[in-house]
Amino acid sequence: MLPFTGGIRTLRSAGADAGDRARYSRQVTDSTAPRDAPTSAAAAAAPARASAPAEPARRALVALQFLGMGVVWGSSFLFMKVALVGVSFGQVAWSRLVLGGLTLGLIVLVTRPRVNGGPVLPRDAVVWLHFLVIAVSGCVVPHLLFAWAEQYVSSSLASIYNAVTPIMTALMATLAFRVERLGRGQVLGVVVGIAGVLVIIGPWRYAALTGDLWGQLACLGAAVCYGFTFGYTRRFLSGRPIAGATFAFLNIGLGGAIMLLLTPVLAWHPVSLSPAIVLSLLTLGALGTGLAYIWNINVLRAWGPTNASTVTYVTPVVGVALGVLLLGESLSWNEPLGALLVLLGILLAQKRIRVRLPHRVLA
Repeated sequence: MLPFTGGIRTLRSAGADAGDRARYSRQVTDSTAPRDAPTSAAAAAAPARASAPAEPARRALVALQFLGMGVVWGSSFLFMKVALVGVSFGQVAWSRLVLGGLTLGLIVLVTRPRVNGGPVLPRDAVVWLHFLVIAVSGCVVPHLLFAWAEQYVSSSLASIYNAVTPIMTALMATLAFRVERLGRGQVLGVVVGIAGVLVIIGPWRYAALTGDLWGQLACLGAAVCYGFTFGYTRRFLSGRPIAGATFAFLNIGLGGAIMLLLTPVLAWHPVSLSPAIVLSLLTLGALGTGLAYIWNINVLRAWGPTNASTVTYVTPVVGVALGVLLLGESLSWNEPLGALLVLLGILLAQKRIRVRLPHRVLA
């Protein structure tokens, strides 16, 4: 439920001749335009001038898509809580991935996104293996963990734990995959974020491992899975010529395929459906795990990864607000305090707040 990025084709990518290497060394973009599209300066300038009046409308559409991402992903915790009244946690995770995969599959089938005239789907077997890994770590496991956790914790608290993902991503990208280096200020941000997690958990409140505590640990485990997935993606997939819509489809679609294989275990149980539960499952799947990822791609291209990632700050606000207003949930004093510490940690880790410390790095 967090933004992702595609990649850049590099010389290490397999299956390209010298001409392909030159073409695929550029930034990835989705393109369905014909290969004989105008390339002269005059031809390129004409449509640019013609579309200039539409630029404010395009910017407004991108801003609406950004807000839509924040609302949809933030409300997903509310929808999970509502759905759990009539279906099992496994059926919640099963529904969102299967419906999300079908939605994205239809979008890819209709739009046929390509990178510089390349294939719609990757042809290298190793790429499919990498997508299988992130389908498990970034879809199947965390979706199951969040759905299971919300049997014991509030939707508000689950949305707060989801916001821990950037902290876990910084740790995984630096320590596990070594694709980034953290400066001292960023290390401070990670430490502050971890302190915020401890404040949210409130270990002083537990004399034993209760369901509430296990639910919180499951939410934290889901955030760790997301952090692993982003680090793994950066390490093994960010250099591949894969269009954004295709990337989302392979990630969610393979997760949905795994869920279909697990149907006898996860989904073959009695259900008690109501209009609210059906609507929640459809919104979780088709919208939150499907269309919202396309919005994310559009915002990413228009604003860049740094600005697009600020949706991380919107989702917990939406999640907490909906939980309190619509479900009558309440928060202990330590939970919003811990959330503020996590937010401060994210701002430090993403260099949005800078501190004066000796310039050294953690490799």
